[in-house]
Amino acid sequence: MRELGYTEGQNIAIERKFGEGDADRLRRLATELVERQVDAIVALGTPAARAAKEATTTIPIVFSPIADPIGSGLVANLARPGGNITGITFMAPELGGKRLELLKQAVPGMTRVGVLSHPGDPSEATVKSVLEQTEAAARALGVQLLRLEAQGPNDFDRVFAAMSRERVGGLILIPSAMFIDERRRIVNVVVKDRLPAMFYFREFAEVGGLMSYGPNFRELFRRAATYVDKILKGAKPGDLPVEQPTKFELVINLKTAKTLGLVIPQSLLQQADQVVE
Repeated sequence: MRELGYTEGQNIAIERKFGEGDADRLRRLATELVERQVDAIVALGTPAARAAKEATTTIPIVFSPIADPIGSGLVANLARPGGNITGITFMAPELGGKRLELLKQAVPGMTRVGVLSHPGDPSEATVKSVLEQTEAAARALGVQLLRLEAQGPNDFDRVFAAMSRERVGGLILIPSAMFIDERRRIVNVVVKDRLPAMFYFREFAEVGGLMSYGPNFRELFRRAATYVDKILKGAKPGDLPVEQPTKFELVINLKTAKTLGLVIPQSLLQQADQVVE
């Protein structure tokens, strides 16, 4: 917002509310903001966006970044969301196959890959689309997929034990806000289990994950700020298309590769936007 000409305390006031993942608390906080008649609400993540949408049909809402705005019931159409809500999505189902291809380049001998999802986030329809893209790539690469689900962090022990039992040689996560929140724990487990994993945000690779391929998480927040700016200048949120990522980055953590006993091919390193050493 500073880059767009706003200075907190001078020409903009920002009220920060933290629901800490508690749906009831998020609803209370959203109601408080509505009662204070704020000019716009920025909702970070799907639960916050749902709470804001339930609380008001008039105050503009900008969500960012969320996985599946249509499947979550926030908008009916990405191009023209309508109503008082719009924002930024990080979902790109076509990347499922690309992530598997990149992981296969890093681990050429890999023949079985676990695909872990969080039921309900994104929607089953979006998960199906991601899986279809990933399965098409798996057939071409001669890789067998094992689908796994985790309702929450308490399921991680069971899920990773199943992967060990099934002797999977790699892991791909279907994007979910829960996995982002639990990224350190997930990364610690897969590295301990010596399981090469491909993630979807660079934040995973920065805390020790082997690889990530996806949009820049921080840039998505910056894009949300431009939507807030447009709305404060008179634009209607329902007329602003939900923005989808167009630029994707590959990050490789060489330190983790060494821990896992992997030698990353030079051809793959040359594709990387960043190499963590």
